[in-house]
Amino acid sequence: MSDTPRATDRRLEQAILRLLDQRAGRSICPSDAARAVYEGEDEGWRDLMEPARRAAARLVTAGKVEVTQRGRTVEIDGARGPVRIRRPR
Repeated sequence: MSDTPRATDRRLEQAILRLLDQRAGRSICPSDAARAVYEGEDEGWRDLMEPARRAAARLVTAGKVEVTQRGRTVEIDGARGPVRIRRPR
């Protein structure tokens, strides 16, 4: 991927919002956004997992999404393990 880090951040944020719009009422995994942004055929999307979580954190701050773990809203910065992203309820 030849994007700058800032461009990749914007693409991840846009991917999260687009995926949530496509899956109305359902949540997504940060890996869904990482896979949507990654342009390769291999497992390189995994390198975008932390940037995807940071993108979700920025969207939480903007009030556009919330992050859940086991069905409960959590602060993504303190969450360990799998999280889901959804529109605020």
